[in-house]
Amino acid sequence: MIIGKGMSILDNFNYRITGDDHLPKVVFLHGLMGFLNNWGSVTRRLSGKYQCLVYDQRGHGKSIKPKSGYHPKDFSDDLFQILEALGWSTINLVGHSMGGRNALYFSYLHSERLKSLVIEDIGPESDPDGFLYYEKMLGAIPTPFSSKAQIADFFEHRFGQELASKENLKAIIPFLIANLEEKPSGLYDWKFSKEGIIESVRQGRSEDSWALIDHISIPTLYLRGQNSKDLKKSVFEQVLQRNRLVTGVEISDAGHWIHADQPEVFTRELETFLDGINR
Repeated sequence: MIIGKGMSILDNFNYRITGDDHLPKVVFLHGLMGFLNNWGSVTRRLSGKYQCLVYDQRGHGKSIKPKSGYHPKDFSDDLFQILEALGWSTINLVGHSMGGRNALYFSYLHSERLKSLVIEDIGPESDPDGFLYYEKMLGAIPTPFSSKAQIADFFEHRFGQELASKENLKAIIPFLIANLEEKPSGLYDWKFSKEGIIESVRQGRSEDSWALIDHISIPTLYLRGQNSKDLKKSVFEQVLQRNRLVTGVEISDAGHWIHADQPEVFTRELETFLDGINR
C-alpha cells in the first residue's frame, strides 16, 4: 500500500494505492463533499486483482483547496497529471456523482488513457441553479462548532427543521458529520472548501454534457439507484439510447449513493464489468 506523499503533483493530493503493481489499474473519483475513504469497502474487495487508486479531489479532504479552478476540466487535468506522475498509461475509471461528471469529461479529453468507464448516478443534463441548494444547505450549518457534542446536538435537533434535504436525513447526516474535523484552533470545521464545493456545482452544472455521452468511445457501465432523485429514470434511459457502448444497470433499494446503500450489489456489478474488460 502507498499512502500520501509522492512526486510533484502528488504532493498536492491525499491519495492511497492498494493492490500490486502488475495488476490492471482502477481509479475512483468520489462525489461532491466526498473523500477517498468513501471507496474503502469497494477497493478492499477489488484490490486482490486490481491496483486501485483513490484520492481526495481538489477542494476536498486533505488535498489542495485553491480559490478557483473547479470546472470539470480542472479536475480532469489533475487526474491526467497524477497518472503521468505515477506512470499509469491506461486505467479503468469509476466516478460517483460529481466524480462521475469529472470522469465523463476525462473520457472526452483522454479516451486513449481509458480501458473502461463507470458512471454512478449522475446525469448529463444542465442545472444552472443547482448550486443554490448546496449554498443554502452549507449556509444553514453553523460552522465552526466548538465540540463534538455541539455537532451532535445540531444535527439531531435542528438540521432537519432548518433545511429540507433532497436526500434521506439518515444518509446525509453521517456523511456531513464525517466531513467535520478538529482544526488546530480546537474548533470543528469542514474538511472541504465550502466555496470550492459551491463552485464545483456551479461550473459542473452550468451546461449539459450530452455531447460527452455521444463522444464515449470505450465500454461504459452506467449505474442508477432505483430511488435516486439525482438521476431521473427518463434521463438514464435516454443516456442508454444515445450510445451503444453504454450499458445500464439500475440497482434496487438504492438512492444516489449506490455504493453506500447497496455495497455488495454495487461491487459485484462493478467487478463483473471490470473482469469482462480486463481478461
